[in-house]
Amino acid sequence: MLLSVHIKNKIMISIKSLIDDLNTIRIKSPLVHNITNYVVMNSSANALLAIGASPVMAHAVEEVEDMVNIASSLVINIGTLSKKWVDAMIKAGKTAAEKNIPVVFDPVGAGATPYRTETALKIIKECSPAVIRGNASEIMALIGNESNTKGVDSISSPEAALNAATSLAQETGAVIVISGPIDYVIDNLFVIKVKNGSPMMGKVTGMGCSATALIGAFVAVNNNIHAASAHAMTVMGIAGEIAADKSTGPGSMQTNFLDALYTLSDKEIISRYNVES
Repeated sequence: MLLSVHIKNKIMISIKSLIDDLNTIRIKSPLVHNITNYVVMNSSANALLAIGASPVMAHAVEEVEDMVNIASSLVINIGTLSKKWVDAMIKAGKTAAEKNIPVVFDPVGAGATPYRTETALKIIKECSPAVIRGNASEIMALIGNESNTKGVDSISSPEAALNAATSLAQETGAVIVISGPIDYVIDNLFVIKVKNGSPMMGKVTGMGCSATALIGAFVAVNNNIHAASAHAMTVMGIAGEIAADKSTGPGSMQTNFLDALYTLSDKEIISRYNVES
C-alpha cells in the first residue's frame, strides 16, 4: 500500500512518512516565521494554523533576527517588494542560515521585472535557502532562461522548467519545487512528481504562497528537505482535491481548502496519494 521513492540519503518517501510528518506538525505546532506579501498574509497564516503549525508574520528589520532565533523555519516571499522588506528578508535569512534554521524562498514574479529577478538572486546568494518554490517561469528566470510570464503568473509549463530546476538545484544545493498541474520536487539527483491537486486551486489567490508556507511547516519537523517538501506539496494537493469536490466556485473553494487541511485524515491521504518518482 505504501507507494514510495528513494532519495539520496536512502530515506524513503512514503504515505507513512507523510502521515508521520503531519502528525508531528499537529503535535509540536512548530513556529514558522513568515516574511511574506500583503496579499497573502491572511491566507498563509490560516493555512499554517489549519495544518497545525504556529505562524508569525514579522517583517520589521529591527526584530527579524530575534524572531528567527525562536522559529523552527523561515519563509521568505517577495510578492510585494520594498527595499525595507528586502533588507529584513536578507537579515533574517542570514541569521537563519547561521543557526541552521531552514529557509524556504518563494521568488514571486521573478522574470517579470529586472528588480524582482535581481532581488531573488541576491536572496538566494546571501540566505542559502533550503527550498526554492516557484512556478515554471520564476524558476526559469532564476537560471537566466527566457520565460513566459504574465505578472506573477506563469504561462510556461512545469515540464519546460525541469532542466532549469535541475541546474538551479546543482548550483544552490536547494531543493527546487515547481508548482503546476503536476508539482515537481527536485534535488540534484532525483525528481519527484506530485500529481495531486485541482484546477480550481488556480482560481484562488495565494494558493502557491500557501504551498510555500506549508513547506515551511514540514521542513520545521523533518530535516530531510526533499522528503519534507514532497510531503507538503502532496498535502496541499490532496486538500485541494477534497475542497474542489465540495466547492461551487473560488469563494467556497478558499473556505473548503482550509477545512480540508484542518480535517485531513490518514484515510483521505491513503486513498488520494498520487506521487511518482
